[in-house]
Amino acid sequence: MSPVKAPPATAELAANVNENLDQINFEQLKAVSATWIRGFYPMENADQGGVATQPGPAKLLTAATHGYGTVLNLKFQYGGVPIPVPGTPAMRTALTRLDKVLAATMNRVDIVAIGNEPFLEARAADSRSSRINDFYEALAQHAAQYRQSHFGSNSRTKIYMGALTHLDDPASQTAQTRRWMAFTAKTQSIAGVDIHPHVGAPSGVQKYLDYVLPSLRADQRFLATEFSLVQLWKAHLSDPVDPHFAAAHGIKAGTPIWQVVKNTSAKPFTEKVWNAFLLSNSWYADNRTFLTEQMERFRSTGKLAVAGYGITQNKSVVRNLGPQSHPWMFNSLFCPFTCEPEAGGLPAENTTWCPEFRADQHR
Repeated sequence: MSPVKAPPATAELAANVNENLDQINFEQLKAVSATWIRGFYPMENADQGGVATQPGPAKLLTAATHGYGTVLNLKFQYGGVPIPVPGTPAMRTALTRLDKVLAATMNRVDIVAIGNEPFLEARAADSRSSRINDFYEALAQHAAQYRQSHFGSNSRTKIYMGALTHLDDPASQTAQTRRWMAFTAKTQSIAGVDIHPHVGAPSGVQKYLDYVLPSLRADQRFLATEFSLVQLWKAHLSDPVDPHFAAAHGIKAGTPIWQVVKNTSAKPFTEKVWNAFLLSNSWYADNRTFLTEQMERFRSTGKLAVAGYGITQNKSVVRNLGPQSHPWMFNSLFCPFTCEPEAGGLPAENTTWCPEFRADQHR
């Protein structure tokens, strides 16, 4: 692997691998000119031995060693159990896991975000109470204390608060999200906040920015480690396939979009056919400049640190797609599970997003 030299975390676009840190592919990163990588780590995995030697974190740390910029969101999952209260055994478990991850990553990765999608990864009762704030504030303060005690003011690692979600829906702008932003702003050890604008229309992204930017200090920035039009894609999954595309490719007229995609898990399209399928849908073709437009939107604020865009598909998402699923595969730069393999070893490309991603690396 050739070393790279990632620019500072100022208005950068990263390849987002989500939870698949072990599948970081340096040839794919090179093919789209990516110098920054973002992923997330499920914190319960810290119970499985040394974090730094686990396949996912080890791959991310290898990337950091070779000059890639790195962003890691820490995913605390409490959707089925109460969020821990500070001072309890459950909180001590969470802090022990945090210490293990910090020992592996602090001063090695560039950005650690405390939380992945906290308000979606908690019970509704907790996300609508101060309990969620108490927990994540304690985690953030603990991480900052760890950094100070081990590295003083010389650590390369910035700490951000994890991602706010659904801010385009007024019902998701709550007392708890307001406290989230107030804590971020008043805590000097926090470099900013993360947002995940997965929206149903491009205009929805602005609502996120309108919510978080007024609260940030002058020296703070924001992350957008995930963003997409997946809610728009989802709204069209039950639409019938374009009749001209169907006729040209032997697909039964009226087959819903989701079924066409699901069928590719058994019989993949070629790269050319997959991209023709995507662009045969006006709701997709009309938004083919979304990636560039949103990067311009983020950068125009002067406050973006790093945004992340999904680099590859997930096999289970394609195989299990249904009419109410989130069709993440429409966002991906590479298409290994809806398309036949390409000559040369790399997966097929989404020819809408890959050229934009490459161009958006070079502002």
